[in-house]
Amino acid sequence: MSQMRVSAAWWCYVRDGMDGDTFIRTVADLGYHGVELAPRDAWPRIKDAGLAIAAVSGHASLTDGLNRKENHDRIEREINEHLALAQQWGIPVLLCFSGNRNGLDDEQGAENTAEGLRRVAKAAEDAGVTLALELLNSKVDHLDYQCDRTDWGLKVCQMVGSPRVNLLYDIYHMQIMEGDLIRTIQGHHDQFAHYHIAGNPGRHEPNDSQELNYPAIYRAIHATGYTGYLGMEFISTRDPVDGLRAALAAVPAG
Repeated sequence: MSQMRVSAAWWCYVRDGMDGDTFIRTVADLGYHGVELAPRDAWPRIKDAGLAIAAVSGHASLTDGLNRKENHDRIEREINEHLALAQQWGIPVLLCFSGNRNGLDDEQGAENTAEGLRRVAKAAEDAGVTLALELLNSKVDHLDYQCDRTDWGLKVCQMVGSPRVNLLYDIYHMQIMEGDLIRTIQGHHDQFAHYHIAGNPGRHEPNDSQELNYPAIYRAIHATGYTGYLGMEFISTRDPVDGLRAALAAVPAG
């Protein structure tokens, strides 16, 4: 089977006393393959450390996104700019966001989101970069976010009909919203371009202190032949270096 690569999300660890240079050095020394969601001024240092830039945001913003047609011109410009950067820096995935409902029904929101993504799908195909619509929970962390169910996100991707428009399957968020994670991964992995990892409840380390059985989840992902990145996006309850070390050690090597 193929080896899964592991990245670490900048915002979770460059905080509480850890600066960016320390974080980059730490994840490189631990054996991580990449960093994601890092600010652009950190990209040269990440590459110099031998790490990939696994994913960055393709546009602003999480709450005011693709489900509003009035945002499409702006988002198209932003995604096209980021596609050029992704080609230059070897970034495989750009994250995209539905935005909040704000009274918009799910059917219309899906149609609008698909319309916005269709505008940039060909450019993503030409660039060889995947646009990953992020699944987030609307119950705890991102109240009113519209892309909060796998079936809604899959519907959007089907309406777009591009091999370069897929989903970011965030295991923490989807555990909160719907559970049934392994069956979902087995049935729809071909639409999952990227994964995010954290424990639940609390978004802490993916270990046996919480309800998710990550060894089984990793085996399920591994069995699909997935070769992208597993993005560690958890908030440490202890020394973050120890948390990152333990999280990496639990991922099957191949």
